[in-house]
Amino acid sequence: MLGKSLIGGRSNSASSNRIFVYEVTGLRQNDQNDANSYPFRTSGSVFIQVPYSRMNAEMVRITRMGGKIVNIRPLDAVESTTPSE
Repeated sequence: MLGKSLIGGRSNSASSNRIFVYEVTGLRQNDQNDANSYPFRTSGSVFIQVPYSRMNAEMVRITRMGGKIVNIRPLDAVESTTPSE
């Protein structure tokens, strides 16, 4: 039986464990995020880690906040390009 397990309700597929990194520009304070209890800063680029299952919802949230997604990469690709100390 592929897909969801009857016991745990979690999928055993490889996609359920995948994390992606969105590079976002143009985020700004607006009515959507004004209710946050913390200030929102504007910067050139913001990197947001998103699980595969939340990719679409996160794209909608970023768009509502006025951001533009300029790059999407798997987290393992980002980690392999980062120099280790």
